[in-house]
Amino acid sequence: MKMMSTDAPAAKTSGAVLKLLFTPGPLTTSAAVKAAMLRDAGSRDREFLQTVRDIRERLLAIGGAGSPHYECVLMQGSGTFAIESVISSAIARDGKLLVLVNGAYGRRIAQMARIHGIETETLDVAENKRISPEAVAERLAASRPFTHVAVVHCETTTGILNPIEEIGAAVERSGAAYMVDGMSSFGAIPLDLAAARVDFLISSANKCIEGVPGFGFVLARRSRLLEAKGRARTLSLDLYAQWAGFELDGQFRFTPPTHVLLAFHQALVELELEGGVAGRANRYGANHAALMRGMVEMGFEPYLAPELQSAIISTFRYPDRPEFRFEEFYTRLSDLGFIIYPGKLTGEPCFRVGTIGRLSPSDISALLDAMRRVLEDMGVECPAARPVGS
Repeated sequence: MKMMSTDAPAAKTSGAVLKLLFTPGPLTTSAAVKAAMLRDAGSRDREFLQTVRDIRERLLAIGGAGSPHYECVLMQGSGTFAIESVISSAIARDGKLLVLVNGAYGRRIAQMARIHGIETETLDVAENKRISPEAVAERLAASRPFTHVAVVHCETTTGILNPIEEIGAAVERSGAAYMVDGMSSFGAIPLDLAAARVDFLISSANKCIEGVPGFGFVLARRSRLLEAKGRARTLSLDLYAQWAGFELDGQFRFTPPTHVLLAFHQALVELELEGGVAGRANRYGANHAALMRGMVEMGFEPYLAPELQSAIISTFRYPDRPEFRFEEFYTRLSDLGFIIYPGKLTGEPCFRVGTIGRLSPSDISALLDAMRRVLEDMGVECPAARPVGS
């Protein structure tokens, strides 16, 4: 099913420019998702509580999981809040965490664990390399047993995909619990939680489901969730207590983001209408292919090798032209109605372009045309068109 963007770039409503977001989240959303927030809902109202139940059930189905083996816990705040709820709730005081790192978001997990006083080690890999399951197995066998292992599925620093199924097999053999940051992948990359041996999968409302920011969610193996009882280091991020509250009366323990949840429910309906995860993956794949063709034709060099690159977000090196200044490039594109993303690499000047959200290949084409115009206005000469891979 072909899904077109609903907001034209540079259109104006009440004086505001409506911009397309080529970012990893927040994203461009559909008109229907936006409209779902135009009504108020009582946090204890029966209809709203049914919406929350339906959201939890739909998310489990997307992960190929369900009760009694897996449970879904919604957590107020950004995706990082949801990750911290798992890190601070699931690991016992005498636990030990291994974080697999090939980008900024893996480093963030290690940082939050250390802030909570958790014994933490990292397995660090270059930002343009995947995490090796063999290296994980060696590390797990080489030191005092780790109780938990955490990895980012799609490391948004670059857009690289880590092999979470193979890593999961190594983690399971060690007996450790397996935590996967699926922030930028869940809903667009098929995943069977049980087959991947995932104990905790964390994602957010404003990523590939195409909702708006305001809450994250955790798909947790029930046995591991029960182990978390009494382990929490915080009140508001207590993962077990949050789940127990849902099980008791269907309610959030603290004020829920009602409008965000209504929008997310609509986004889940739209995901189903598009053909589920497979349908969304097809559209994102088409977006990505169009982007890569156009960027290479303009002379931009992708940071990752093609076989490592996801269709979620792509990283490009700055062109070797003295006239190219990223801040000016970014601002000019923004003025035309297109938002891209700064780089987050530690060693190279790069920028990123996302291909998720309510975008279609025609939106990618419009972005590429805008880039050509901006580069010309900046005096940045582009080389002659050349095919991808040349």
